[in-house]
Amino acid sequence: MREKYKYEPGRGRRYNSYADWFGSLFGRRVQKVSINAGFTCPNRDGTLGYGGCTYCSNDAFIPGYCTPDKSITDQIEQGIAFHRRRYRRAESYIAYFQAYTNTYAETGRLLGLYEEALRHPAVAGLVIGTRPDCVSSDLLDRLEVMARDSFLMIEYGIESVSDKTLERINRGHDFATAIRAVEDAAARGLNTGAHLIFGLPGESRQQITESAAQISSLPLTSLKIRQLQLIKGTAMADEYREMPDDFDLYSLEEYLDLVISFCENLSPGIMIDRISGEAPPAMLDDPRDWHLRSNEIFRLFEQQLDERDTWQGRLYKQNRL
Repeated sequence: MREKYKYEPGRGRRYNSYADWFGSLFGRRVQKVSINAGFTCPNRDGTLGYGGCTYCSNDAFIPGYCTPDKSITDQIEQGIAFHRRRYRRAESYIAYFQAYTNTYAETGRLLGLYEEALRHPAVAGLVIGTRPDCVSSDLLDRLEVMARDSFLMIEYGIESVSDKTLERINRGHDFATAIRAVEDAAARGLNTGAHLIFGLPGESRQQITESAAQISSLPLTSLKIRQLQLIKGTAMADEYREMPDDFDLYSLEEYLDLVISFCENLSPGIMIDRISGEAPPAMLDDPRDWHLRSNEIFRLFEQQLDERDTWQGRLYKQNRL
């Protein structure tokens, strides 16, 4: 059980660090290895709709070794070889089921894939990326059992707390669905993460900052935030060309200011895993170029927290909803 984070001026980080918790949990360098298990999504295959989320291009964040024609074991082996060139200190790995909706299949098939990953001797646990509307009670029950022996986290793409925005981006579910999914997973003792996107069309800076209260009310373990990036070939890139005034494409300085404002209002109990995304420059159809990697942006975030003498949860008030 992790200790409750509380920032004390002059001591420790000014935010609740997922990386620190993760490192202390394992006591060694552990690296995520991405997996593409060949899933799709219900808003791609016609169950809810077609075309997927308007911003989405999985090719923008899935490594080249992740292709569904390879077995889970082969992808892990190739991922380990890839990461050993960059992270020489990594001793073990987390299998990250990342591409598309990784709970969108019959429970038996899913368990077979997860168990194959856990059988690899270098794999210490699983992170399963999915949608809030694609996790059954039966699967959660089985994951609860699996989590007794291995590290396991389920990550939900929430993206926005606004139903109007979720409908506009063709997400296929509402925020109430996300609330239920997070609560159902947390009730079983599962580590539960969430993704948010800042800069979706029609959302103001004030709306995003105020959404921290709704996110804080959820029993989340961790949170990933990223800026909207316009990717070539997506419906979102086309929408921007047609209605640019509906978008706030924040400069790096504006974005960091927004993230800090959000984090000041965020519960100190939620760990921050990431604050930006990083798509290959050749895939971007975006007028901005920040010229920085995600880890460099995180360092600027930490630096600005220091310079402003502020911290995660500074303006948070428990149970204010």
